[in-house]
Amino acid sequence: MDNVQTGMPLLGDRMPEFTIQTTHGMKSFPKDYSGKWIVLFSHPGDFTPVCTTEFVAFAKREAEFKKLNAELVGLSIDQVFSHIKWVEWIEEKLNVKIPFPIIADDTGNIAKKLGMLHPGKGANTVRAVFIMDPNGIIRLIIYYPQEIGRQVDEVLRALKAMQVADANKVAMPENWPNNELLKDKVIVPPAKDMDTAMKRKGEKDSYDWWFVYKSL
Repeated sequence: MDNVQTGMPLLGDRMPEFTIQTTHGMKSFPKDYSGKWIVLFSHPGDFTPVCTTEFVAFAKREAEFKKLNAELVGLSIDQVFSHIKWVEWIEEKLNVKIPFPIIADDTGNIAKKLGMLHPGKGANTVRAVFIMDPNGIIRLIIYYPQEIGRQVDEVLRALKAMQVADANKVAMPENWPNNELLKDKVIVPPAKDMDTAMKRKGEKDSYDWWFVYKSL
């Protein structure tokens, strides 16, 4: 395998373009989602307990992602028939409808392009999350091992924080909007020259010239 196939994309890279079968028909990425944020997440396999709990959590929060102009898309290297049967099982047994498409990457080509296959874990995809902005640029990547289920609220929080940061040209503190120091305040970009740094010294909403915050 060459490096292009197996290399993991970096933050700021454009999502590779591909057309693939999903449970909602053929989809072209990221073209079919132009103008929207995309949350693409992979799971090791259908009919597995941890993955099932994650899909239930994503499904229950789909409306919150849509409020942020974001679309959810799942992926594993199972065939589409397996995806369909698993989605049917979740609805029948757990009373939860999976409203988003699941990519059937049965050749593994997409997983290879996105670095979702771990050499020590066989053919199963890891628990990866890619968030792409409306221009198809990868803005966030989170990887979990197969044994650890994701915290879906954290994915939602990170998406919301990124959008607020973009809109206001600010940085977001740990666990925004519930940071222990700043609560829901945001961080002003650090001063880049001496004059600005000195003006910021002693400002009310600051700890120092390099640590200034504000309310939105």
